[in-house]
Amino acid sequence: MLLIDSIMKKIFLKAEWNNLIMANYEVPQELLLPYLPEFTELDLFNGKCYVSLVGFMFENTKVLGVKIPFHINFEEVNLRFYVKHKHGDEWRRGVVFIKEIVSKSAITFVANKLYSENYATHPMAHYTSTEGTNTTIGYVWECKQEVNEIKFVTNNKKRVLVAGSNEEFITEHYWGYSKGKAHTVEYAVEHPPWNIFECIDHKVNCAFGNVYGKKFEFLEKQEPSSVFMAEGSEIIVRKGTKIV
Repeated sequence: MLLIDSIMKKIFLKAEWNNLIMANYEVPQELLLPYLPEFTELDLFNGKCYVSLVGFMFENTKVLGVKIPFHINFEEVNLRFYVKHKHGDEWRRGVVFIKEIVSKSAITFVANKLYSENYATHPMAHYTSTEGTNTTIGYVWECKQEVNEIKFVTNNKKRVLVAGSNEEFITEHYWGYSKGKAHTVEYAVEHPPWNIFECIDHKVNCAFGNVYGKKFEFLEKQEPSSVFMAEGSEIIVRKGTKIV
């Protein structure tokens, strides 16, 4: 878990991120260079570059300590990649979001305004069903009249992260970076290591070109390198800082 001195930055957001389905794709490094914030560089796993399509639940959300009516529990789906930033003698490992989709317009406005993120508001839904010992969890979102879905089936058995694994690399990034107009925004995200659910089956049905732009269309024909679901936990997002 990332430990941040509480006097450094105020808590901007406190919530739970639960049932994080992560579909991970190997991509050429050149694809992501236009999205790379200044003062960061790509963070690779075994020499390979990844983007992740992530669907999860935001729950018990508080912004500046306040629960905003109708904005407490909601879905999010994002496409992200992995970077690192040299801060003094320390390498900070973080994520950059290509686009984050939610169903709440107020979340979109605040995130884009204060964190220079690329949030978008679309109709969304989630579902959970149980058959025997298996549980199916899925997230659905609509974009340009096309319905997209990411789904995961588990037997509900969990295990801890394995050191050096792809799952550890994907989940253990505790900073966020985004491009401002004349600066890079950096913010800390705190949570404990997440348990991983065993996978029985999964499905990704995403019109990447429609949702994320033509240059990502090739992912529609590419099988993910890995798909897993993290249990999630309570999280804290600290107030952002400008890097200039």
